Amino acid sequence: MTATLPVSVESEIFYPSADGQPVAETYDHLYALLTTLEVLKQYLANRQATVLGNQFLYYAQGFPKLRVAPDVMVIFDVAPGGRDNYKVWEEGQVPTVIFEMTSFGTKGQDEIFKKTLYEQLGVKEYWLFDPKGEWVEQQLRGYRLRGEIYEPIEDGRSEPLQLRLVVEGRLIGFYREDTGEKLLIPGELAQALRQEVLARQQAEELVEQERQRAEQESQRAEQEHQRAEQAELQIEQLKARLRSLNVDPDTIE
Repeated sequence: MTATLPVSVESEIFYPSADGQPVAETYDHLYALLTTLEVLKQYLANRQATVLGNQFLYYAQGFPKLRVAPDVMVIFDVAPGGRDNYKVWEEGQVPTVIFEMTSFGTKGQDEIFKKTLYEQLGVKEYWLFDPKGEWVEQQLRGYRLRGEIYEPIEDGRSEPLQLRLVVEGRLIGFYREDTGEKLLIPGELAQALRQEVLARQQAEELVEQERQRAEQESQRAEQEHQRAEQAELQIEQLKARLRSLNVDPDTIE
């Protein structure tokens, strides 16, 4: 009789990083998503945080179907950088702020299912942005977690991000609370860079003009000095000639 030992075989659970669905419904939604993602990435570049866009958020270990793909999510106290997907149990943190670029077609999903889910997960702030103004009043609506319940945000501020949010056409404008400075979107950054380069070139041209002017002034001063020396020499030569003729130069006016 041979003894057999029990063998535990645990199959690895697969957590997909894509489902083949489009990133956004329309160009306006996609542009709002990408712009928000890039602006917040730049803003938090030196922080212990990551900003992810349209990537699966898995919130229940062992259940890969329990997932959601927030348009933009900000997670603090995790390693910076991108991920193919985000597993709450591996990272140890739930997202702090989530943005959804909503439309009339996703209203029920965004306003009911996702709002309830994010509330239960403990996401501190949940923002709905409606680029086309299809159903959200004034296009932007935010919720802030108070205890275990979401309350509407009335002040237009993101407390975790320390930013003020303003609707600017079909984009969200972000402004620092400490300085009032706007966080520039990529197009504005490019324009600011061009202006900075132009201003630097103009400043360099002015410096060069001043250098040339100073050099010309120096040359004129040197020429004047040389003429004065030549005149002084001529006077001395004339006096010497008068003395050779027994004429006192000092008696001549």
